[in-house]
Amino acid sequence: MLTKRIIPCLDVKYGDGNRALVVKGVEFVSLRDAGDPVELAKRYDQEGADELIFLDITASHEKRKTMLDIVKDTADQVFIPFCVGGGVRTLNDVIQTLRFGADKIAVNTAAVENPQFIKSAAEAVGSQCIVLAIDCKRNADVEKGEHIVHLEDGTPAWYEVVTYGGRTPTGIDAIEWAIKGEQLGAGEIMLTSMNRDGTKDGYDIPITKAISEAIDLPIIASGGAGTAAHIYEGFVDGKADACLAASIFHFREIPIASLKQYLQERGIQVRM
Repeated sequence: MLTKRIIPCLDVKYGDGNRALVVKGVEFVSLRDAGDPVELAKRYDQEGADELIFLDITASHEKRKTMLDIVKDTADQVFIPFCVGGGVRTLNDVIQTLRFGADKIAVNTAAVENPQFIKSAAEAVGSQCIVLAIDCKRNADVEKGEHIVHLEDGTPAWYEVVTYGGRTPTGIDAIEWAIKGEQLGAGEIMLTSMNRDGTKDGYDIPITKAISEAIDLPIIASGGAGTAAHIYEGFVDGKADACLAASIFHFREIPIASLKQYLQERGIQVRM
């Protein structure tokens, strides 16, 4: 059994005075300040996180490059695998971000708009460096979906891929997109359900499980973690390979060491 991973996520944007801030919201809106990305990254490295994800959440919407100066400062503070996403639109962006200290690159909007970007990036730097970030939202119009998923209450739905930080629906079925992403050479999937993001109601298990069963790539569950039990459910019920969380770590609601002890006591193999 492979070791399961715990991954804090830094959602970063520019605040007043062009200062980089980690923010957290609910369903991608109502953002509140959660601290300095460099300081938080350093803390998570010291506290035993397995990896770290840094997402420049407004870069694509604002049509600007990733904040590489902050990426470099953050990378200098961590000795765990470090994934960066947001504003990565070209192969040059991928290579430059890796040079500034990232170990992996998360691609989302640019990949949806040009799927061959996944293939060219994977061929250039290796599939192990390319994470396909899928943001999706439940859609009740089941006649338009390719893969129908039954929700916790039995209601049928499909999950639509959204881009530009959740602002733009695409009409693309999330499961179909994950399958295509694997075929194009992505090495991992980071799956975020907008319906659960920031709610602390638990991961969106139906779609997490469905994609885990549809492809062979590792799945990072994202969106909704509020308790240690939610993370356990993400691994067991959602069949995720890694669980990502933000608020519960940023605001010190659940220490990473305590979380790992909880999981280990319940039979989940984690790096202590």
